[in-house]
Amino acid sequence: MQTRRLGRTDLNVSVLSIGGLYTSSLAGGVAETRRIMQRAVELGINAIDTAPAYADSEKTIGQAIAGLDAPLIVTTKLGGRPQPFDPQNVGDLRESVEESLRLLGRDHIDILMIHEPDRPQQYPWWTSYDPLDGPVFALMDELKTAGKIRFTGLAGTTVTEMTSLVQSNRFDVVLTAFNYNVLFREARQTLIPSAIQQDMGVVLGSALGQGFLSRRADAEVSEQPIWLATTRQQQLLAYYDLLDESGITAVEMCLRFAISDPDVSTIPLGCKTLEHLEASVAAIEKGPLPQDILNRLEEIAARVPTRPYEEPMILPLGKKYYGPGIANMGAAVQVGKF
Repeated sequence: MQTRRLGRTDLNVSVLSIGGLYTSSLAGGVAETRRIMQRAVELGINAIDTAPAYADSEKTIGQAIAGLDAPLIVTTKLGGRPQPFDPQNVGDLRESVEESLRLLGRDHIDILMIHEPDRPQQYPWWTSYDPLDGPVFALMDELKTAGKIRFTGLAGTTVTEMTSLVQSNRFDVVLTAFNYNVLFREARQTLIPSAIQQDMGVVLGSALGQGFLSRRADAEVSEQPIWLATTRQQQLLAYYDLLDESGITAVEMCLRFAISDPDVSTIPLGCKTLEHLEASVAAIEKGPLPQDILNRLEEIAARVPTRPYEEPMILPLGKKYYGPGIANMGAAVQVGKF
């Protein structure tokens, strides 16, 4: 599998990596995660991203990769542990890192990211924005000196505030979720250019839009559910037409679009099964999308340049918007499960 330089870390990371949300009891648990990781290594994947907020993902991954004879770039995060979580408490943050090392069965973490650094009302990480400062910086310096982490990063879901954090030049890698895919381009306007200017590695989360881009909902979109703006409805229908005309499946379209941008270092895939992994690898091995398809996607994305005000963060296609499905999805977003 192709590898790309992960910014100033100079790590060579596979263009497809494993996202840790479903390498947990939320999907197949240790047994399926072990199968996924063994096959991933065989296919040339060398990186995995997880977090304390992803259920028991760290523990599951640690058990699944124990004894796996392959170098892996492992990313985890600070945020949400221990409870009640206080990002100003260096002792608690240090404890969380030690717990990550224990659960993962490793003596160091390759990239330690700050989770949800752009939602101050949820996690108040910073004591100052200009200059950017907070107790977490002293801890990260301490952990680097001790050899417990190698590089640092940010993992968030906004654009404007994340751009400002990136421009502080205090981090090596940025993970952006929900803001850059076949239909959404907000992160490409300021966030990714700022990361490239700082020589930061770019990790593209939610390339499949948490699933709503990889499965069709023609009938539901045509009927226009109450939450769906007319501009988004027409955009989705145009996207479905392009899938029909091109003969490219939705999953393949999403993944090949993501790797078409040379500034994207890697795309974490939240695969639940071995079959999901193999199908995704087969898709990206076809390479970037042809330019005419990229041009069409650009035109379709331009129909909705910014999100309608009331639109849910994850479009709830195939879900009961006012039922338990959407409530659970909202809870997942609140704890950073992307």
